[in-house]
Amino acid sequence: MAIPLKINGETHQVDLPDDVPLLWVLRDEIGLTGTKYGCGVAACGACTVQIDGEAVRSCQVALSDVWGDVTTIEGLGTPDAMAKIQEAWVEHQVAQCGFCQSGQIMQAAALLAGNSSPTDAEIDDAMSGNLCRCGTYPRIRAAIQSASQKLQEA
Repeated sequence: MAIPLKINGETHQVDLPDDVPLLWVLRDEIGLTGTKYGCGVAACGACTVQIDGEAVRSCQVALSDVWGDVTTIEGLGTPDAMAKIQEAWVEHQVAQCGFCQSGQIMQAAALLAGNSSPTDAEIDDAMSGNLCRCGTYPRIRAAIQSASQKLQEA
């Protein structure tokens, strides 16, 4: 029996077992490969997407447990909001290898949607579940602060 999923504003009918992780639905069934597989146990954050605006690890959300609209890196926000976040990421040269960046950006977007002016401690707390093997954490924090400022000015 097909399960309807709304992903990035578009409804998809997915006919897969209920226990298939959302990560594999997105990548293998829908073809949205911006969400990355990192660890498979929700420890690294590479697979972070949003469900109804909440940042979640898609490797640990079963298809049958998806409770709302899914947003991936490919469908994040409005073009203006995405541009502000991307500008900040480029401005602060956050990415090195880039593997973790879609998860980092999805987590940061969820943070900024709920707290438009986070403190350093709030940024560090919100981003603590997203690992960066390149160690760009200071640049990630600076980019989130910059994106926060840009979004407030807009």
